[in-house]
Amino acid sequence: MNIDTRIKYRHLVCFLEVARQGSLAKAADQLAISQPALSKALKELEGLLDATLFLRGKHGATLTEAGVAFMRFAGPSVQALREGVNSLRSGEHETATVRLGVLSTAESLLMPEVIARLHEQHPALIVSVMTGPSAYLLAQLRVGELDLVVGRMTDSPQIHGLSFEHLYNESMTLVARPAHPLLAAPLRRESLQHYPLVLPLAGTTIRAFADSLFVQYGIQPPRQRLETLSLTLSRCYVERSNAIWIAPLDAVLQELRNGTLVELDLGIREPGGSVGVCSNPAVPLSRAALWCVEQLRQVGGAYRDGLYA
Repeated sequence: MNIDTRIKYRHLVCFLEVARQGSLAKAADQLAISQPALSKALKELEGLLDATLFLRGKHGATLTEAGVAFMRFAGPSVQALREGVNSLRSGEHETATVRLGVLSTAESLLMPEVIARLHEQHPALIVSVMTGPSAYLLAQLRVGELDLVVGRMTDSPQIHGLSFEHLYNESMTLVARPAHPLLAAPLRRESLQHYPLVLPLAGTTIRAFADSLFVQYGIQPPRQRLETLSLTLSRCYVERSNAIWIAPLDAVLQELRNGTLVELDLGIREPGGSVGVCSNPAVPLSRAALWCVEQLRQVGGAYRDGLYA
């Protein structure tokens, strides 16, 4: 059956307010209309629906069974219309773009989750992601080519004058393929020197953490090394060779869970560096960038609570 076109928005608003207040007088006050005008709107609606929606008495107005059934649909309909109007007024229906610089520490788990949430909430959003060393990405942020940079970067000189917000701490770990020769016997730290090492590029923030890990182990890095920020190259090389990877925990967490990589336990774990979001205080954040910061805070909070451990 087609909807009776004589049912108006004012009918639904009056019905919902009386149901909410339980009183025609209180509902009229909330809607800033006279009580007779409210009563007329309700009678019109009941006539159009051919149903009694309220039982009126000394103690107010109570929904009938028909009223309860109708409210299940009237409420969401009015809310959806309000959200649609607000969307148009705010410009949310228009395509927006957020430009992100993402360091390797954040591109495996944090950012896919953040981007998925953003796209669930905003139907016309373009997320443009640039990857690379922190120095390069922070330089792009400073000149306005990026809106935000996400990852470990607090030790980079280029961060001075920019705003940094901490999200969570993340440690580095040593991983290898499950059939690695080191796993066949009790692990000795000096044995690491006999196998190729995968680690971040020299001069990057994360490389400093990787270097400090070997200092803590009291051993010299091997002469064979692959230095790269590419997580894909690092992962594929380690899975098909005897190389050992000093990796951000986020970058290998899924592989550790599914068993394609294993963690080498040397009894020491790097304490963890600050993963956060950096912005340029000289440039106001766009609404799309503000949406992104909000989701980064929510997902970062989940990281701190151990939901992704």
